[in-house]
Amino acid sequence: MVYVRQEYLPNLKLYKYSGVDHSLTSKYILKPFYNNVVIKCFPMWMAPNLITLTGFVFVVANFLTLLWYNPNLDQDCPPWVYYSWAAGLFLYQTFDAVDGAQARRTRQSGPLGELFDHGVDALNTSLGSLIFAGSQNMGQSWYTVGTLFASFLTFYTQTWDEYHTKTLTLGIVNGPVEGVLILVCVYALTGYMGGASFWQQSMLATIGAPKSLGIPDYIYNLSFTEWYMVQGLIMLVFNTIESAQNVLRARRARGDRRRGALLGLVPFFGTWTLIVAYLWLQPIIRTQHLVPFGVFAGIVNAYSVGQMITAHLVRLPFPYWNVLVLPLAWGVIDSLGPVLKSHFGWASGWPSALGSGVYQVAFMFSMLGMAIGVYGSFVVDVIVTICDYLDIWCLTIKHPYVAETEEAGGKKIN
Repeated sequence: MVYVRQEYLPNLKLYKYSGVDHSLTSKYILKPFYNNVVIKCFPMWMAPNLITLTGFVFVVANFLTLLWYNPNLDQDCPPWVYYSWAAGLFLYQTFDAVDGAQARRTRQSGPLGELFDHGVDALNTSLGSLIFAGSQNMGQSWYTVGTLFASFLTFYTQTWDEYHTKTLTLGIVNGPVEGVLILVCVYALTGYMGGASFWQQSMLATIGAPKSLGIPDYIYNLSFTEWYMVQGLIMLVFNTIESAQNVLRARRARGDRRRGALLGLVPFFGTWTLIVAYLWLQPIIRTQHLVPFGVFAGIVNAYSVGQMITAHLVRLPFPYWNVLVLPLAWGVIDSLGPVLKSHFGWASGWPSALGSGVYQVAFMFSMLGMAIGVYGSFVVDVIVTICDYLDIWCLTIKHPYVAETEEAGGKKIN
């Protein structure tokens, strides 16, 4: 399948990266650390995308330990597991940040780097959300579903923002910097406290807040995890509104229609309407197979984000369509029939072809397999197309940069 047609490829040469990072942590702590220490650990022959991919391996390793020690997201792991998650996530953040410096250092900056970086970040979003759920003993619950939703929406709106504004904007406090560092601390603290069950106790009681303050019981008894969900909801609303304002402001400055840009959020919320409906209609998936379903939902989101980044790079119209929602929609329709029949009578429903047992589970894993195939096809096709057009390689440097020197006669030689 051709995802980028030949007539749009010349736009790749018009690409120019634009990013703004307002984080004080990044400016005064991380960037000096990256530029003065970390970047020197990577040889000049190492491609920036290879650094990105190597960093993602740490997240995959974290996810594999999650599957081994806590597959249901509700059990305490050995302390070293949480420490390894903290180390793996910090290394991922470091490698993900240094790839840009390596690209400038080796003169390999280009559109492929941004596409590759965003694609890896999108996959990390789903795996990282499940790992966090495991670090909190959320279990296969709606809390985990809410965590996935918040993470996916944040990444989707950030990419949607970049598509319209042509600039990646990170605030004073943002997810890729402070958010990741907070998670690193949470993982390390979880290991120090002996396990994720620590976060299930009342936060106010744990810090010694007296009940005599008149705090209602339903607030006083909220666990650390539930307070995290409250804080996450507030930040999610704030970041979504901020991204929307950025988009409207940018389109107004260019003289484009403003409100039409908000339609770019419809695919995400439409997809998540189907996700929530499917999990509600099929409790067996939510309570017994939420981890593989979460990976499926993550790939669906990564595919949408990948299409947006590709459209941004080659100046395509905004991609509203995601083929991976089709089997999900069919699963919802199939599951809805018996519910309608039981509530409104035989004339308003239909029998389910899959039922709610082993065939439904097999269907969910089939959706996962289809998502891996479609997204894999998309990634390979777009990368090969860009590499062929720009005459570059993805994971190795095809044309190494050689610094120019001055001859005695004033002529430049390589």
